[in-house]
Amino acid sequence: MYHEEYHHHEKIGWLRASVLGANDGLLSTASLLAGVAAGQASHEQILLAGVAALVAGAFSMAAGEYVSVSSQADTQLADLEIERRELKKNPEKELLELRNIYMARGLDVALAQQVAAQLMQHDALAAHAHDELGLTKMAAARPVEAALASAAAFVCGALFPVLIATFASHSRVLPVLFTTTILLLAILGAVAAKAGGASMLKGALRVVFWGALSMIATALIGHLLGQVGV
Repeated sequence: MYHEEYHHHEKIGWLRASVLGANDGLLSTASLLAGVAAGQASHEQILLAGVAALVAGAFSMAAGEYVSVSSQADTQLADLEIERRELKKNPEKELLELRNIYMARGLDVALAQQVAAQLMQHDALAAHAHDELGLTKMAAARPVEAALASAAAFVCGALFPVLIATFASHSRVLPVLFTTTILLLAILGAVAAKAGGASMLKGALRVVFWGALSMIATALIGHLLGQVGV
């Protein structure tokens, strides 16, 4: 009978990028708008700041993720190239290296030798990439996918503060922005924690804490600077 197991770590890559992007988009844009609104800006200025933050943030997230993951991909390719050269130059030594890895995991010498020999006969580079370098499908670096996912997640998060700035009345932008953002942060933190197998309450509380702190700080600074400007 086929036995299937479900593990939370299998989606940690996209989960991390999605949660980071959405949380950053929501919190950074909402905090910026809170500061601008508290500084007695006009409705048009608040909306302009929100749209600019959304566009700039999305490109920033995409660029940052692309550069970061590209560096990871370059390192992985360089390691594979080194391994490829070593396999051509010292195949016996590489066989012993793989055997020792399996022995360290609990196999006896004979079985470890047999497993290493069969895997190297099948695909030597893949065997060393997986068991020596730790390069798996899940760990493979995909710069373009990471960049697009981060940008899209940021836009999804930043869209809510921009919509509030668009449709809420000028006098109610700040309270609606604060309330909605805190609620969305709680949901985002809980969902991320649930997907990762952690406590939903703890996940929601830690996101809400830092989110509220950020918005209060920017609103206070905006208010003080707005008073100075007046």
